[in-house]
Amino acid sequence: MASTKDWFETVAEARERARKRVPRSVFLALHAGSEAGTTLADNTAAFAEIGLRPRIADLPATRELGTTVLGQEISMPVICSPTGVQAVDPGGEVAVARAAAASGTAIGLSSFAAKPIEEVVAANDKTFFQVYWQGSRDGIRARLDRAREAGAKGLIVTLDWVFATARDWGAPPIPEKVNLRTAVAFAPQVLARPGWLARYVRSGRLPDLTTPNLAAVGEPGPSFFGAYGEWMGTSPPTWDDLAWLRQQWDGPFLIKGVYRPDEAKRAVDIGATAISVSNHGGNNLDSTPAAIRALPGVAAAVGDQIEVLLDGGIRRGSDVVKALALGADAVLIGRAYLWGMAANGERGVHNVLEILRQGIDSTLYGLGRKSVHDLTPDDVLLPDGFTRGM
Repeated sequence: MASTKDWFETVAEARERARKRVPRSVFLALHAGSEAGTTLADNTAAFAEIGLRPRIADLPATRELGTTVLGQEISMPVICSPTGVQAVDPGGEVAVARAAAASGTAIGLSSFAAKPIEEVVAANDKTFFQVYWQGSRDGIRARLDRAREAGAKGLIVTLDWVFATARDWGAPPIPEKVNLRTAVAFAPQVLARPGWLARYVRSGRLPDLTTPNLAAVGEPGPSFFGAYGEWMGTSPPTWDDLAWLRQQWDGPFLIKGVYRPDEAKRAVDIGATAISVSNHGGNNLDSTPAAIRALPGVAAAVGDQIEVLLDGGIRRGSDVVKALALGADAVLIGRAYLWGMAANGERGVHNVLEILRQGIDSTLYGLGRKSVHDLTPDDVLLPDGFTRGM
């Protein structure tokens, strides 16, 4: 369908609408990448290097996009990745959950989220809870207990995030909390985007920068920076720590950030259910090659011992197909749906997911594949040196 006031045709259009709709600092926070943004740029550029090998006859009249990931049946191999403090829209993570449910897929909920896990699971029962290794083991166990009690279907452990927060072009300022002083400082940006302000006025609340899922039910959680500080002050986990964490969760267990084949095998050894090849969307160690470049080596190293997901650079349905052909079982998206939410709230998130669905379907058709499960490396063309030896 053609673009309208309430519907866009591409993720690129969602990004442009988001840029025009939300305050500058909010948009820059969605767009940011570590340091020079080398990895951020390569995450998308690498997909453009991958060719497709189309067929012209015996094409399937219908295509099957559905699959099962982390024990959940989903209508297509695309899941909304956990992202923290979604203050781009009053609906936040609950809006994302509803949009994903409408598209028949799952979401990951960040432990740094602004909405309680109980509300998110109520909106989408295919919710995975994401944690960082932060604080004491007792504190971590308490968070897992709350997630389990709320009905989370799986656990995502994020390890692809280091302390590098510098941006060569200047990081956008993020306030500790929204108060009168903050309101005055950001007033010029906010007043320049009256539609964004109006949405919050209608909701009767200000952007929430607290993290309720890091506290007991009903108790106020720390601020985003309070949670970030606790994480920074916690010693990084060892493989023994991760093995302990796996023992605390008896359901599906995904380690996010695996990049090396040897560490993929370690994830198998501790009993992980799945891994995600990811560089935190270019917000981890800059100069790391695109996640899709590491995918073939990781997938080959673990075979069918564990589910393999890909996170980073997905902007089109054809990107999803390329990832599946190179060994992924599904993909996680972050910026794409955040741009959709910034552009048009819950409907914008659903819009992005349906764009990807249409793109997957048309790419399968062009490749002559009846199902996402039929894709193989034979469907793509990789230039020499694509994986950079990984």
